[in-house]
Amino acid sequence: MNRRTTFMLTSVAVFACAMPAFPEFGFAPAFGQTEAPAVGPVGATQRTASVPDLSGIWSRPYFGVEPPLSGPGPVMARPGNRGRIVGDYTNPILKPHAADIVKKHGEIEVSGAAVPNPRNQCWPEGLPFIFTDTGMQVIQQPNKVIIIYDHDHQVRRVRMNEVHSAQMTPSWYGDSVGHWEGDALVVDTVGIKIGPLSMLDMFGTPHSSALHVVERYSLIEYQAAVGVHERTLKTRPSFPETPPPGGDAGLHVDPDYTGKGLQIELTVEDEGVFTMPWSATITYRRGVNWRGSQEWPEVVCAENMREYYAAKDTAVPHADEPDF
Repeated sequence: MNRRTTFMLTSVAVFACAMPAFPEFGFAPAFGQTEAPAVGPVGATQRTASVPDLSGIWSRPYFGVEPPLSGPGPVMARPGNRGRIVGDYTNPILKPHAADIVKKHGEIEVSGAAVPNPRNQCWPEGLPFIFTDTGMQVIQQPNKVIIIYDHDHQVRRVRMNEVHSAQMTPSWYGDSVGHWEGDALVVDTVGIKIGPLSMLDMFGTPHSSALHVVERYSLIEYQAAVGVHERTLKTRPSFPETPPPGGDAGLHVDPDYTGKGLQIELTVEDEGVFTMPWSATITYRRGVNWRGSQEWPEVVCAENMREYYAAKDTAVPHADEPDF
């Protein structure tokens, strides 16, 4: 064997020993490993094949959350005020100061005015207000889950198999970390920012810096999802069956899809506002746009500086000095 051949073989051996493991590309394990590590959204001990696929476009035919079948539930509409957003301020989950806020919100609505909220002012909606939106898209990846909502480009990012940041800066959607418990994706969120229009729902329910939200995402049978929608539609208006004037305006439920639905079990705790934790569900079926395709619709919320309902300037962020 000549010196050139010996050098080449030695170089290959050194490269092989130093080479890191990239099992997703089919490379061999790193030096000292007997098996390539597992990759996937549940960590090294659970394979991707055992994780349900929650990805895709989901929709439902009404706004807001669904009350639980039993136990403490969220603030819901107060009877006798059809057409006005008036919350039940007598709900026992509310501490007195929170009940007063919900009551005042309803009184303004009853007077004929509309109260500014994140949705009608095009502000980030936060959590769990974001569930006033009816459609979302789930993008499931090994190390994170991305959730896109169909109203005004709102996005949440869930970091998988991590802990909350030790030094957390509050943000509109908080710090969300997720993990799998069996077939359920569990998302734990804290650090939700308090802003000028911060509220948990359309009724004006406030929150404090202690807000803690847990979501459990699970696939459910088609008939179970349909049953929830039918039951809920008896208590609130549904969306039209034909596209609104002007074309595409978001998502609606795919009437031809008979596969599984997606249900979120929501638990909310906030000792600064509530007397006890409460729960709710949000149930989806497969969604399509008004043209009947899976193409993601763009719904832009444009700020109206002069509120059409209150004849005053809206709370749109502005700079006191020009940028240049």
